[in-house]
Amino acid sequence: MHVPRTDVPQRIGPYTVIVGLDDEAGATPMPEKRFIARSADGERTVLVCVPGDGADPGRFLAEAEASRHLLGAWSSPATETSGPGEAPWHARPYVPAIPLPTALAVHGGPLPERTVRALGAALVETLVVGHGQSLVHAGVAPAAVLLTADGPRLTCFGAVRAAAVDGTVRSGLPGLESGSLPPEQAAGGRPDAMGDIYALGATLAYAATGHTVPEREELPAALRAAIARCLSRDPAARPRPAELLEVFSPAQAPGSPAADAHPASRAAAVLGAGWLPARVVAALARQSAAVLAAEIPVPAEDPAAENSAPPPEDPAGQNLSPSAKSPSPTIPDSAPPAAGRPTPPGPPLPSDPPAPASPPKEPLPPASPRTVPLLPQASSPTTPPGPASPPTTPLRLAPAPRQD
Repeated sequence: MHVPRTDVPQRIGPYTVIVGLDDEAGATPMPEKRFIARSADGERTVLVCVPGDGADPGRFLAEAEASRHLLGAWSSPATETSGPGEAPWHARPYVPAIPLPTALAVHGGPLPERTVRALGAALVETLVVGHGQSLVHAGVAPAAVLLTADGPRLTCFGAVRAAAVDGTVRSGLPGLESGSLPPEQAAGGRPDAMGDIYALGATLAYAATGHTVPEREELPAALRAAIARCLSRDPAARPRPAELLEVFSPAQAPGSPAADAHPASRAAAVLGAGWLPARVVAALARQSAAVLAAEIPVPAEDPAAENSAPPPEDPAGQNLSPSAKSPSPTIPDSAPPAAGRPTPPGPPLPSDPPAPASPPKEPLPPASPRTVPLLPQASSPTTPPGPASPPTTPLRLAPAPRQD
Protein backbone atom coordinates (compact mmCIF):
# COMPACT_ATOMS: atom_id res chain seq x y z
CA MET A 1 0.00 0.00 0.00
CA HIS A 2 1.32 3.41 -0.94
CA VAL A 3 1.83 5.62 2.12
CA PRO A 4 2.41 9.33 1.35
CA ARG A 5 5.24 11.09 3.12
CA THR A 6 4.51 13.04 6.27
CA ASP A 7 7.80 14.95 6.45
CA VAL A 8 6.86 17.24 3.57
CA PRO A 9 8.18 20.82 3.77
CA GLN A 10 5.97 23.70 2.70
CA ARG A 11 8.55 25.34 0.45
CA ILE A 12 11.82 24.37 -1.21
CA GLY A 13 13.65 27.27 -2.79
CA PRO A 14 11.13 29.30 -4.82
CA TYR A 15 8.66 26.40 -5.05
CA THR A 16 5.61 25.48 -2.97
CA VAL A 17 5.50 21.75 -2.30
CA ILE A 18 2.35 19.90 -3.37
CA VAL A 19 3.15 16.33 -2.32
CA GLY A 20 6.02 13.93 -1.74
CA LEU A 21 6.83 11.55 -4.58
CA ASP A 22 8.21 8.59 -2.64
CA ASP A 23 6.49 6.10 -0.38
CA GLU A 24 7.39 6.78 3.25
CA ALA A 25 6.71 3.19 4.24
CA GLY A 26 8.87 1.77 1.44
CA ALA A 27 11.82 -0.39 2.42
CA THR A 28 13.98 0.76 -0.51
CA PRO A 29 16.66 3.27 0.56
CA MET A 30 16.56 6.69 -1.11
CA PRO A 31 19.66 8.85 -1.65
CA GLU A 32 17.51 11.97 -2.01
CA LYS A 33 14.04 13.19 -1.04
CA ARG A 34 11.79 14.09 -3.97
CA PHE A 35 8.74 16.32 -4.03
CA ILE A 36 6.30 17.59 -6.63
CA ALA A 37 6.16 21.37 -6.33
CA ARG A 38 4.87 24.43 -8.15
CA SER A 39 6.12 27.96 -8.71
CA ALA A 40 4.43 30.86 -6.90
CA ASP A 41 2.76 32.08 -10.11
CA GLY A 42 1.39 28.61 -10.81
CA GLU A 43 3.03 28.49 -14.23
CA ARG A 44 5.58 25.71 -13.61
CA THR A 45 5.38 22.33 -11.89
CA VAL A 46 8.67 20.62 -11.08
CA LEU A 47 10.16 17.60 -9.37
CA VAL A 48 12.41 19.12 -6.72
CA CYS A 49 14.98 17.09 -4.78
CA VAL A 50 16.91 17.66 -1.55
CA PRO A 51 19.73 15.55 -0.07
CA GLY A 52 18.77 12.41 1.78
CA ASP A 53 19.86 11.62 5.29
CA GLY A 54 23.63 11.38 5.52
CA ALA A 55 24.34 12.83 2.06
CA ASP A 56 26.98 15.53 1.79
CA PRO A 57 25.28 18.78 0.63
CA GLY A 58 28.30 19.95 -1.35
CA ARG A 59 28.73 16.69 -3.24
CA PHE A 60 24.96 16.49 -3.74
CA LEU A 61 24.99 19.84 -5.55
CA ALA A 62 28.16 18.98 -7.50
CA GLU A 63 26.52 15.84 -8.90
CA ALA A 64 23.35 17.77 -9.74
CA GLU A 65 25.40 20.31 -11.70
CA ALA A 66 27.20 17.50 -13.55
CA SER A 67 23.88 15.90 -14.47
CA ARG A 68 22.98 18.99 -16.53
CA HIS A 69 25.17 17.58 -19.31
CA LEU A 70 23.32 14.27 -19.58
CA LEU A 71 21.76 13.48 -22.95
CA GLY A 72 19.35 10.78 -24.01
CA ALA A 73 15.60 10.44 -24.16
CA TRP A 74 15.29 8.72 -20.76
CA SER A 75 17.88 10.58 -18.72
CA SER A 76 16.62 13.10 -16.19
CA PRO A 77 19.16 15.92 -15.78
CA ALA A 78 18.73 18.72 -13.30
CA THR A 79 17.69 21.96 -14.95
CA GLU A 80 17.84 24.23 -11.89
CA THR A 81 19.90 24.20 -8.69
CA SER A 82 19.99 26.21 -5.48
CA GLY A 83 22.11 29.35 -5.31
CA PRO A 84 24.93 30.29 -2.91
CA GLY A 85 23.79 30.46 0.69
CA GLU A 86 20.59 28.48 0.07
CA ALA A 87 19.79 25.06 1.45
CA PRO A 88 20.76 22.57 -1.29
CA TRP A 89 18.13 21.49 -3.83
CA HIS A 90 17.78 20.85 -7.53
CA ALA A 91 14.78 20.59 -9.82
CA ARG A 92 13.66 19.31 -13.20
CA PRO A 93 10.39 19.68 -15.12
CA TYR A 94 7.60 17.48 -13.80
CA VAL A 95 5.98 14.69 -15.77
CA PRO A 96 3.57 12.23 -14.15
CA ALA A 97 5.84 9.49 -12.80
CA ILE A 98 6.00 6.92 -10.02
CA PRO A 99 9.15 5.25 -8.62
CA LEU A 100 9.78 1.64 -9.56
CA PRO A 101 9.16 0.33 -5.99
CA THR A 102 5.78 2.12 -5.94
CA ALA A 103 4.92 0.58 -9.32
CA LEU A 104 5.44 -2.92 -7.91
CA ALA A 105 3.25 -2.06 -4.92
CA VAL A 106 0.51 -0.69 -7.18
CA HIS A 107 0.71 -3.67 -9.53
CA GLY A 108 0.65 -6.11 -6.63
CA GLY A 109 3.94 -7.85 -7.37
CA PRO A 110 6.72 -8.20 -9.98
CA LEU A 111 6.17 -6.51 -13.31
CA PRO A 112 5.42 -8.43 -16.54
CA GLU A 113 8.31 -9.61 -18.67
CA ARG A 114 7.39 -7.20 -21.45
CA THR A 115 7.72 -4.28 -19.03
CA VAL A 116 11.07 -5.56 -17.74
CA ARG A 117 12.39 -5.90 -21.31
CA ALA A 118 11.33 -2.39 -22.27
CA LEU A 119 12.76 -1.01 -19.04
CA GLY A 120 16.07 -2.78 -19.63
CA ALA A 121 16.38 -1.55 -23.22
CA ALA A 122 15.70 2.08 -22.25
CA LEU A 123 18.13 2.04 -19.30
CA VAL A 124 20.86 0.42 -21.40
CA GLU A 125 20.53 3.10 -24.07
CA THR A 126 20.64 5.81 -21.40
CA LEU A 127 23.86 4.39 -19.91
CA VAL A 128 25.45 4.03 -23.35
CA VAL A 129 24.82 7.72 -24.09
CA GLY A 130 26.19 8.76 -20.71
CA HIS A 131 29.28 6.59 -20.99
CA GLY A 132 29.91 8.04 -24.43
CA GLN A 133 30.01 11.46 -22.69
CA SER A 134 32.49 10.05 -20.13
CA LEU A 135 29.76 10.28 -17.47
CA VAL A 136 29.36 7.34 -15.11
CA HIS A 137 25.92 7.38 -13.52
CA ALA A 138 26.93 5.81 -10.19
CA GLY A 139 23.39 5.81 -8.83
CA VAL A 140 21.35 3.22 -10.73
CA ALA A 141 18.96 1.57 -8.27
CA PRO A 142 15.26 0.66 -8.08
CA ALA A 143 14.34 3.96 -6.41
CA ALA A 144 16.31 5.92 -9.03
CA VAL A 145 14.01 4.69 -11.82
CA LEU A 146 10.78 6.60 -12.43
CA LEU A 147 8.13 5.11 -14.69
CA THR A 148 6.21 7.44 -17.02
CA ALA A 149 3.72 6.78 -19.79
CA ASP A 150 6.32 7.08 -22.56
CA GLY A 151 9.25 5.34 -20.85
CA PRO A 152 11.42 5.38 -17.73
CA ARG A 153 13.44 8.29 -16.35
CA LEU A 154 16.77 7.59 -14.67
CA THR A 155 17.42 9.92 -11.71
CA CYS A 156 19.77 10.08 -8.68
CA PHE A 157 22.86 10.76 -10.80
CA GLY A 158 26.05 10.41 -8.75
CA ALA A 159 24.37 9.07 -5.60
CA VAL A 160 27.32 6.78 -4.84
CA ARG A 161 29.85 9.59 -5.20
CA ALA A 162 27.69 11.92 -3.10
CA ALA A 163 27.45 9.33 -0.33
CA ALA A 164 31.20 9.10 0.22
CA VAL A 165 34.47 9.94 -1.51
CA ASP A 166 36.49 7.26 -3.25
CA GLY A 167 38.53 5.19 -0.82
CA THR A 168 35.78 5.22 1.79
CA VAL A 169 33.82 2.06 2.49
CA ARG A 170 30.29 2.73 1.26
CA SER A 171 28.60 -0.46 2.38
CA GLY A 172 25.78 0.31 4.80
CA LEU A 173 25.72 4.06 4.18
CA PRO A 174 22.29 5.73 4.38
CA GLY A 175 20.52 6.14 1.05
CA LEU A 176 22.41 3.40 -0.81
CA GLU A 177 20.59 0.18 -1.64
CA SER A 178 23.08 -2.55 -0.78
CA GLY A 179 21.84 -4.98 -3.41
CA SER A 180 22.36 -2.40 -6.19
CA LEU A 181 25.81 -1.29 -5.00
CA PRO A 182 28.60 -2.96 -7.00
CA PRO A 183 30.99 -4.86 -4.72
CA GLU A 184 34.00 -2.83 -5.86
CA GLN A 185 32.22 0.46 -5.08
CA ALA A 186 30.97 -0.86 -1.73
CA ALA A 187 34.61 -1.37 -0.80
CA GLY A 188 35.45 2.24 -1.72
CA GLY A 189 36.46 1.82 -5.36
CA ARG A 190 35.95 4.53 -7.94
CA PRO A 191 32.66 4.19 -9.86
CA ASP A 192 33.07 3.11 -13.50
CA ALA A 193 30.96 1.94 -16.43
CA MET A 194 30.97 -1.73 -15.42
CA GLY A 195 29.65 -0.73 -12.02
CA ASP A 196 26.64 0.81 -13.78
CA ILE A 197 26.03 -2.54 -15.53
CA TYR A 198 25.98 -4.35 -12.17
CA ALA A 199 23.49 -1.84 -10.75
CA LEU A 200 21.38 -2.19 -13.91
CA GLY A 201 21.17 -5.97 -13.43
CA ALA A 202 20.10 -5.52 -9.78
CA THR A 203 17.42 -3.01 -10.80
CA LEU A 204 15.99 -5.30 -13.49
CA ALA A 205 16.07 -8.24 -11.07
CA TYR A 206 14.02 -6.13 -8.66
CA ALA A 207 11.49 -5.27 -11.38
CA ALA A 208 11.15 -8.95 -12.33
CA THR A 209 11.13 -10.53 -8.86
CA GLY A 210 10.80 -7.83 -6.20
CA HIS A 211 14.38 -8.45 -4.99
CA THR A 212 17.71 -6.94 -6.05
CA VAL A 213 19.57 -10.20 -5.28
CA PRO A 214 17.14 -12.96 -6.25
CA GLU A 215 17.75 -16.60 -6.73
CA ARG A 216 18.62 -17.42 -10.32
CA GLU A 217 15.50 -19.56 -10.73
CA GLU A 218 13.26 -16.62 -9.80
CA LEU A 219 14.26 -14.66 -12.91
CA PRO A 220 12.23 -14.98 -16.12
CA ALA A 221 13.77 -17.71 -18.25
CA ALA A 222 14.30 -15.47 -21.27
CA LEU A 223 16.14 -12.85 -19.18
CA ARG A 224 17.86 -15.13 -16.66
CA ALA A 225 21.28 -15.43 -18.26
CA ALA A 226 21.65 -11.71 -19.10
CA ILE A 227 20.63 -10.46 -15.64
CA ALA A 228 22.76 -13.09 -13.89
CA ARG A 229 25.84 -12.00 -15.85
CA CYS A 230 25.20 -8.36 -14.92
CA LEU A 231 25.33 -9.40 -11.25
CA SER A 232 28.73 -11.04 -11.56
CA ARG A 233 31.17 -9.94 -8.85
CA ASP A 234 33.92 -9.79 -11.46
CA PRO A 235 33.51 -6.61 -13.56
CA ALA A 236 35.23 -8.25 -16.51
CA ALA A 237 32.57 -10.97 -16.63
CA ARG A 238 29.71 -8.54 -16.97
CA PRO A 239 28.08 -8.15 -20.41
CA ARG A 240 28.60 -5.18 -22.68
CA PRO A 241 25.66 -2.90 -23.46
CA ALA A 242 25.35 -4.13 -27.05
CA GLU A 243 24.83 -7.70 -25.80
CA LEU A 244 22.10 -6.55 -23.45
CA LEU A 245 20.27 -4.67 -26.19
CA GLU A 246 20.10 -7.87 -28.25
CA VAL A 247 18.37 -9.56 -25.32
CA PHE A 248 15.97 -6.78 -24.34
CA SER A 249 15.15 -5.46 -27.81
CA PRO A 250 16.35 -7.70 -30.64
CA ALA A 251 17.26 -5.95 -33.85
CA GLN A 252 14.42 -5.79 -36.36
CA ALA A 253 14.90 -6.89 -39.93
CA PRO A 254 15.54 -3.96 -42.30
CA GLY A 255 12.32 -2.75 -43.86
CA SER A 256 10.12 -4.08 -41.03
CA PRO A 257 7.55 -1.68 -39.57
CA ALA A 258 9.33 -1.54 -36.17
CA ALA A 259 12.72 -0.81 -37.75
CA ASP A 260 11.25 1.90 -39.96
CA ALA A 261 9.32 3.53 -37.11
CA HIS A 262 12.32 3.72 -34.73
CA PRO A 263 15.50 3.70 -36.81
CA ALA A 264 17.67 5.34 -34.13
CA SER A 265 16.35 3.69 -30.94
CA ARG A 266 16.03 0.01 -30.16
CA ALA A 267 14.29 0.89 -26.89
CA ALA A 268 11.59 2.98 -28.53
CA ALA A 269 10.51 -0.09 -30.49
CA VAL A 270 9.46 -1.84 -27.25
CA LEU A 271 8.10 1.21 -25.41
CA GLY A 272 4.88 1.47 -27.34
CA ALA A 273 1.33 1.35 -26.06
CA GLY A 274 0.84 -1.29 -23.40
CA TRP A 275 4.39 -1.36 -22.10
CA LEU A 276 3.08 -0.57 -18.59
CA PRO A 277 0.47 -2.66 -16.71
CA ALA A 278 -3.00 -1.15 -16.47
CA ARG A 279 -2.81 -0.50 -12.73
CA VAL A 280 0.39 1.48 -13.12
CA VAL A 281 -1.17 3.54 -15.91
CA ALA A 282 -4.16 4.23 -13.65
CA ALA A 283 -1.81 5.34 -10.84
CA LEU A 284 -0.12 7.79 -13.21
CA ALA A 285 -3.52 9.18 -14.22
CA ARG A 286 -4.56 9.65 -10.59
CA GLN A 287 -1.33 11.44 -9.77
CA SER A 288 -1.66 13.72 -12.76
CA ALA A 289 -5.25 14.64 -11.84
CA ALA A 290 -4.33 15.30 -8.21
CA VAL A 291 -1.43 17.56 -9.16
CA LEU A 292 -3.55 19.50 -11.65
CA ALA A 293 -6.27 20.01 -9.04
CA ALA A 294 -3.87 20.99 -6.26
CA GLU A 295 -4.26 24.52 -4.98
CA ILE A 296 -1.26 26.29 -3.54
CA PRO A 297 -1.66 29.12 -1.02
CA VAL A 298 -1.12 32.65 -2.28
CA PRO A 299 1.72 34.32 -0.35
CA ALA A 300 0.31 36.79 2.18
CA GLU A 301 1.26 40.44 1.78
CA ASP A 302 3.74 41.77 4.30
CA PRO A 303 2.00 44.36 6.55
CA ALA A 304 5.34 45.98 7.35
CA ALA A 305 5.99 46.52 3.64
CA GLU A 306 2.54 48.04 3.22
CA ASN A 307 3.08 50.44 6.14
CA SER A 308 6.49 51.46 4.84
CA ALA A 309 5.14 52.48 1.43
CA PRO A 310 5.48 56.22 0.64
CA PRO A 311 2.33 58.31 1.14
CA PRO A 312 0.23 58.92 -1.97
CA GLU A 313 0.54 62.15 -3.89
CA ASP A 314 -2.23 64.55 -4.79
CA PRO A 315 -2.58 65.86 -8.35
CA ALA A 316 -0.38 68.83 -7.47
CA GLY A 317 2.48 66.48 -6.59
CA GLN A 318 2.34 67.00 -2.82
CA ASN A 319 2.55 64.01 -0.48
CA LEU A 320 -0.55 63.19 1.46
CA SER A 321 0.00 61.31 4.69
CA PRO A 322 -2.60 58.73 5.75
CA SER A 323 -3.83 61.15 8.41
CA ALA A 324 -4.25 64.07 5.99
CA LYS A 325 -7.84 65.22 5.78
CA SER A 326 -9.64 66.41 2.71
CA PRO A 327 -10.76 70.05 2.84
CA SER A 328 -14.27 70.50 4.15
CA PRO A 329 -16.82 71.26 1.45
CA THR A 330 -17.90 74.91 1.23
CA ILE A 331 -21.48 75.46 2.29
CA PRO A 332 -23.23 78.14 0.18
CA ASP A 333 -24.43 81.16 2.09
CA SER A 334 -27.97 80.54 0.92
CA ALA A 335 -28.07 76.95 2.24
CA PRO A 336 -30.32 76.35 5.24
CA PRO A 337 -28.46 75.70 8.48
CA ALA A 338 -27.77 72.08 9.31
CA ALA A 339 -28.93 70.60 12.56
CA GLY A 340 -26.66 71.66 15.41
CA ARG A 341 -24.85 74.20 13.24
CA PRO A 342 -24.93 77.91 14.27
CA THR A 343 -27.14 80.09 12.09
CA PRO A 344 -25.08 82.06 9.53
CA PRO A 345 -24.77 85.81 10.12
CA GLY A 346 -27.59 88.10 9.03
CA PRO A 347 -27.64 90.48 6.09
CA PRO A 348 -24.97 93.14 5.80
CA LEU A 349 -25.55 96.51 7.43
CA PRO A 350 -26.38 99.45 5.18
CA SER A 351 -22.85 100.76 5.60
CA ASP A 352 -21.44 97.65 4.02
CA PRO A 353 -21.53 97.33 0.24
CA PRO A 354 -23.80 94.50 -0.83
CA ALA A 355 -22.08 91.44 -2.29
CA PRO A 356 -22.46 91.20 -6.06
CA ALA A 357 -25.01 88.67 -7.17
CA SER A 358 -23.77 85.88 -9.43
CA PRO A 359 -25.40 85.94 -12.87
CA PRO A 360 -27.64 82.98 -13.55
CA LYS A 361 -26.06 80.25 -15.64
CA GLU A 362 -29.26 79.63 -17.60
CA PRO A 363 -32.06 82.02 -18.56
CA LEU A 364 -34.90 82.05 -16.10
CA PRO A 365 -38.42 81.47 -17.38
CA PRO A 366 -40.66 84.50 -17.79
CA ALA A 367 -42.01 85.76 -14.49
CA SER A 368 -43.62 88.82 -13.01
CA PRO A 369 -41.43 91.27 -11.16
CA ARG A 370 -40.95 90.14 -7.61
CA THR A 371 -38.54 90.72 -4.78
CA VAL A 372 -36.11 88.09 -3.43
CA PRO A 373 -34.12 88.84 -0.30
CA LEU A 374 -30.39 88.24 -0.58
CA LEU A 375 -30.20 86.23 2.64
CA PRO A 376 -32.70 84.80 5.12
CA GLN A 377 -33.73 87.22 7.80
CA ALA A 378 -33.76 84.70 10.63
CA SER A 379 -31.48 85.62 13.45
CA SER A 380 -29.03 83.17 15.01
CA PRO A 381 -30.42 81.31 18.04
CA THR A 382 -27.07 81.78 19.74
CA THR A 383 -27.11 85.56 19.19
CA PRO A 384 -28.85 87.54 21.92
CA PRO A 385 -31.71 89.67 20.67
CA GLY A 386 -30.83 93.28 19.82
CA PRO A 387 -32.23 96.31 18.06
CA ALA A 388 -33.85 95.62 14.74
CA SER A 389 -31.77 96.33 11.68
CA PRO A 390 -33.01 98.79 9.06
CA PRO A 391 -34.91 97.12 6.25
CA THR A 392 -32.82 95.90 3.42
CA THR A 393 -33.40 97.28 -0.02
CA PRO A 394 -34.84 94.45 -2.05
CA LEU A 395 -33.32 93.43 -5.33
CA ARG A 396 -35.81 93.71 -8.18
CA LEU A 397 -35.37 91.25 -11.02
CA ALA A 398 -36.12 92.37 -14.56
CA PRO A 399 -38.29 90.19 -16.70
CA ALA A 400 -36.43 87.78 -18.93
CA PRO A 401 -36.55 88.54 -22.63
CA ARG A 402 -39.43 86.87 -24.43
CA GLN A 403 -38.64 83.97 -26.69
CA ASP A 404 -40.73 84.01 -29.84
